[in-house]
Amino acid sequence: MKILVTGCGSIGRRHISNLLTIGNIEVIAHDTTTDGRNKVMNLYGIKPFENYADALASGPDAVIVATPTNEHVTSALKAAEAGCNLFIEKPVSHNTEGLSEILMLVREKKIISFVGCNMRFHPGIKKVKELLESNAAGKIMTAHIETGSFMPEWRPGIDYRKTYSSRHDMGGGVVLDAIHEIDYVLWMLGDVKMVCCMADKQSSLEIDVEDVADILLRFSSGVIGHVHLDYVQRAYARNCKFVGEDGVITWDFNEGQTSFFSAQDKKWTQFKQPVNYEMNQMYVDEIQHFVNCLKGIEKPTLDIFGGIEDLKIALAAKQSAQENRFVLLIQ
Repeated sequence: MKILVTGCGSIGRRHISNLLTIGNIEVIAHDTTTDGRNKVMNLYGIKPFENYADALASGPDAVIVATPTNEHVTSALKAAEAGCNLFIEKPVSHNTEGLSEILMLVREKKIISFVGCNMRFHPGIKKVKELLESNAAGKIMTAHIETGSFMPEWRPGIDYRKTYSSRHDMGGGVVLDAIHEIDYVLWMLGDVKMVCCMADKQSSLEIDVEDVADILLRFSSGVIGHVHLDYVQRAYARNCKFVGEDGVITWDFNEGQTSFFSAQDKKWTQFKQPVNYEMNQMYVDEIQHFVNCLKGIEKPTLDIFGGIEDLKIALAAKQSAQENRFVLLIQ
């Protein structure tokens, strides 16, 4: 099996490294920058292609699209035209332009597609999903989702002002950048009927995108969800709470545990994540899942169709914030 990684920034290099640990995979790479190509050559001994067309002409079975968000569609469309299976990093894109062409090719060529939302592979989030599916908390009435951290500290040694996260023209902004939270709450609770959002640039960061967003979601089931996203918290926060008629389910990244309060027993039960759990493991599990999908062993937990549904919610949130109104998605 030959897999091409296009875009050799931090996430692209992570995928290359993890693919190499799986074995029996020929990993090739492409990057338009000399710096990106040199880093891959020095780290992994792989000489990346400078020209994307040449990389595709080498016949990869699949392409991992890890380019900046605003380049996802162009990269994915060319890969799909070449008949390659697709792994697209989140979000699928920063708008809906060109997505219908990709979907048409995915259907016509029976392309296996996957969108990289790695939080689905985190043991804490998986436990929350398991508890919800077992109806442990009964009918869910409301959900609270949060993630926040200080963007300049994300990538030590890299000027945050030059990353795609900080630039509108590259598809940045916390709503799209932190789409993991939107994705997993949709995974947990299903379709969204209505979106309301307040989002803005609140900090003194030198960026031209929103750095704080609070999103209200009305799900088709009736559940009311609140998603808070920000680039500004100096203390990293990532957590969720699902409130049901029979109990409460919570997860906290920093504590490394999922908890369940039973209304019947009046007590909490804690589920700790594995001892010495490494954060890279969810990326390893994600890439192994994709390889298994290519082999026909598994089916994608999030294909491009699901990834586009995530994107629609994110774009509806941005629209709501810009127009100061509710956005109705399902009549």
